[in-house]
Amino acid sequence: MIRTSLALLTGALMLSATAMPASAGGKKIAVSWKTFQEERWKTDEAAIKAVVEAAGDTYISADAQGSAAKQATDIEGLIAQKVDVIMVVAYDSDAILPSFKAASDAGVKMLSYDVLVEDPNALYVTFDNVGVGRLMAKEILKAKPAGNYAFIKGDKGDPNATFLFQGIMEVLKANMDGGKIKNVCETFTDGWKPDNAQKNMEQCLTSTGNKVDAVVSENDGMASGVVAALKAQGLDGQVPVSGQDGDLAALNRVALGTQTVSVWKDARALGKTAATAAVAIAEGKAPDGVGKFNKGKKGVEVNAILLAPDPITKDNLNDVIDAKWISKDKACAGVKAGAVKACG
Repeated sequence: MIRTSLALLTGALMLSATAMPASAGGKKIAVSWKTFQEERWKTDEAAIKAVVEAAGDTYISADAQGSAAKQATDIEGLIAQKVDVIMVVAYDSDAILPSFKAASDAGVKMLSYDVLVEDPNALYVTFDNVGVGRLMAKEILKAKPAGNYAFIKGDKGDPNATFLFQGIMEVLKANMDGGKIKNVCETFTDGWKPDNAQKNMEQCLTSTGNKVDAVVSENDGMASGVVAALKAQGLDGQVPVSGQDGDLAALNRVALGTQTVSVWKDARALGKTAATAAVAIAEGKAPDGVGKFNKGKKGVEVNAILLAPDPITKDNLNDVIDAKWISKDKACAGVKAGAVKACG
């Protein structure tokens, strides 16, 4: 696809817009990604662009490349371009607040995408992340109702890491209070990066003498690092591991038995929902399905659209195959015949 690049603000910002021109009166809808390196964002973007372009509007994107400072500069540049709506996947939800205010003051409508930014003027569109935490914990609890648990949490600056942990603790609290489950390791993971998660897991295994019975990892990328650390100790497939996002490699690990659950958040549905809301907002209309959300650390009430996730295990692997999220060949690669129903 042809894209045009714009150098803004001393060339530090690179924005890309689809070559398809907006129709008369068409709007400019931008997305500021915290980092475009994660597998799932490409899927989100495709869904967003399809809706925006079908409405005759122009799609613009900016990649903060894992930098709060660059994301602020990116948004400043988007404001200068006079975009109508900016959807933001925040790298640091607190650091980005001044940028949200600056945009709102300039008449730009703001939407926090997947990551909460506690700005009362912004619409929050995401999956129910507290619910995602509950689902991960329920599946791990089924697999291992007692023992030593390790908690590999996401980035400390991302509210989703805390929302997920809230849901996890809701499910596990009774067993922890009753002494059935012991928290032997709990750590945040910088940038949600798999290599950092692997290091965290290696340190946990060292400190416990490999006596870890279950790992609650807050996403699939980190789960890959966790499984690598377990494999080095011959523990992969023996210790239940959670994740979320429905990453293709994670779904294959679910089929292989080295990951217990990946809570699938269909990025196509999220992208379509958010983009549809953004198009409506750009046109001065009220989007559908909006409720209230006030569970952030500051308790700020925001308008929100929350989608329901789906926990994928060996038992319902067909859900993602039938939805054409992943092919059967990829999901079942390396799986022994008869081991998983969906792979039969």
